[in-house]
Amino acid sequence: MTTPRTTTAIASLRPGRAQDPDSFVPVEVALDPPGPHDLLVEVRAVSVNPVDHKVRTSFDVADAPKVLGYDAAGVVVAVGAEVDSFAVGDEVWYAGSVARSGTNAALHLVDERVVGPKPSTLSFAEAAAMPLTSITAWEVLFDRLRLTAGSTGTLLVVGGAGGVGSMVVQLARALTGLTVVATAARPESERWATEMGAHHVVDHRDLVASVREVAPGGVDHVVSAFSDGNVEAYAELLPVHGAVVAVDDPVGLDLLPLKAKSQTWHWELMFTRPLSLPDDPYQHHLLEEVARLVDAGRVRTTMTEHLTPLDADALRAAHLLVESSRVVGKVVVSRG
Repeated sequence: MTTPRTTTAIASLRPGRAQDPDSFVPVEVALDPPGPHDLLVEVRAVSVNPVDHKVRTSFDVADAPKVLGYDAAGVVVAVGAEVDSFAVGDEVWYAGSVARSGTNAALHLVDERVVGPKPSTLSFAEAAAMPLTSITAWEVLFDRLRLTAGSTGTLLVVGGAGGVGSMVVQLARALTGLTVVATAARPESERWATEMGAHHVVDHRDLVASVREVAPGGVDHVVSAFSDGNVEAYAELLPVHGAVVAVDDPVGLDLLPLKAKSQTWHWELMFTRPLSLPDDPYQHHLLEEVARLVDAGRVRTTMTEHLTPLDADALRAAHLLVESSRVVGKVVVSRG
């Protein structure tokens, strides 16, 4: 097919709140010619992540119109000259890169090396909930913490009912021998974390006491989606040489409490590979493996809210839901 030169999209015209009229506007945007490893994807569904809020409220107005969206499931409609993993008609899922235009569009260009085959057992909406958080959780567990199938001990997941926490719990249960302790603050969050597979769910508001009720000796690893105000608790709960992996963006964090026991703090950003190692197919293979786990029934979708159609009103509503901090799992917007 002849590659289209433009596509319809939903974009932000200037940084602002989700409620602002210029935050979600239908536009026609240019499509670059596909690069040698690019796929042109007809987007069927997207989901909303905290990074969408971060970019929407802080991008340079010179970059407007800014198309958001960092999760997608769809169908390949054209391929670059050197693509060897996919063909036209393939169903795919991916999170893409913050360095490129986002997925809130009818057509989207993405490098095949960060794309995986969509799980055959999931709808496009169910699949779109998972790529960014699956990549993040996988890299947290197996790159940052260097866990293996033989790993044992106790993992504390702070924010166990959120998008990333839901996938950390599931992958830890499916692929390691760890005991998983998740935090939650509301009954619905506690139920969700338990459904994801957490052995124990505790109240994060008195973290040390709550964790010690189920893990008297403390924990071996911490995954933190809410780091502000918790560093001292992590230092107390972790052993000598214990490790924290943080997926949030706390400002002015004091890590000195970790020094006494020579504990380490790791950051996880799933966009590091697409930004800094663009030739690395690691995330392609990662998403292939997660798709196999889904199709084998060992991991499930984290979609809990499904909005349609994929237009400005639905995306605005999805952002408002996510920013309320009261959603468990993921919010998805699909074409129907």
